[in-house]
Amino acid sequence: MAQSHRSTVGSSLVPRSLVPRKDSLGTDVFRDDNGDCIVRSDLGCYLQTKDFLERGHDIKIRKLHPACQGGDHYVGNRQESNIYIIKGSSYRVVKDLSTDKGAQVFELHPRCCGGDHYGRAGWTFFIIFQNQGEIRWVTNLRTAGGEKTFALHPECCNGLYYFGIDQYLALIKMDEKWGAHFYLYPDASKDKLDSFFSIHPDVLNFFPGGLTLTKGISTSGWECIKTLHNNSDSPITWSDKVTRKVGYTKQKMSTIENNWSISAEMSLGAGELTKLISQLQFSLKAEYGGRSIRTEQEDWNEAREEEESIQVILEPQKNLYIWQYQLGIGQESVLFCRDIQFTKENKPPDRIPLPPVP
Repeated sequence: MAQSHRSTVGSSLVPRSLVPRKDSLGTDVFRDDNGDCIVRSDLGCYLQTKDFLERGHDIKIRKLHPACQGGDHYVGNRQESNIYIIKGSSYRVVKDLSTDKGAQVFELHPRCCGGDHYGRAGWTFFIIFQNQGEIRWVTNLRTAGGEKTFALHPECCNGLYYFGIDQYLALIKMDEKWGAHFYLYPDASKDKLDSFFSIHPDVLNFFPGGLTLTKGISTSGWECIKTLHNNSDSPITWSDKVTRKVGYTKQKMSTIENNWSISAEMSLGAGELTKLISQLQFSLKAEYGGRSIRTEQEDWNEAREEEESIQVILEPQKNLYIWQYQLGIGQESVLFCRDIQFTKENKPPDRIPLPPVP
């Protein structure tokens, strides 16, 4: 009988979490006239939902124009159509992230550089200096006009992402009992919460670490796929084919995309975007439900049964255990690796056959 020696990351004592912006550069959130937008520069695309983070209807996935990729921060609001892409000490202003329409580039004022988060509430930009517990407001990123700096209230200091909704400061945080929510504050210097909302699972799946919240933490380990026995008093040669599953459970995992409308410009087949998201999920740190391993070089074609011819000599009264390395997310098996190993005892190999994330 096959045996599982798969390990998991985390426990009930370590809350599951989205990856914060500081650990996922190029990921950001904003709300504009087209709804809520989540940018994933690492995936080369962004999610747009007209019905906002909390409802998750009418979700579209669009390709990021090459000139709009690699930004440190992405800022938009409902008061105007401009989107601001901040990179280093300069910023790019565009009308559309998929076309780079109307692009202009400007230098940031020194007082507007080095922020941990950027956003816009109404007509005013805000810059969060999270370690210092400060928020700086300016009307112009080039001139730092109208600059005002305030201490953040402690309740507003631990956001994973910050963005503006009309005149409100919005921040995404993890609630230990209820998961990911975003909170609206009319004044970030005061403990005056206006409202809060949960984030729809179809939207969460697009966030770095989102699969941890909707599917569960990553698992990995060796599965015993066959046991050979020699109950005789003489050595025997065992020669046969071992059948094992190899590849990615694309059909099962691609259900994540069922409520996403992926634009034709993405040139991705069904399940391809989920594959990229799954690969990145396994590469995450343990605190975000990942395994800190790279899986890109594995076989990510649809999982199928394969046979391998094996010939081994079994010693008298001995067993031989054949193991395969597998990875999963929550209760779902996701990737069946090609690698198989043999042990003489019913203990899995002690090595991980996948390279670690540097």
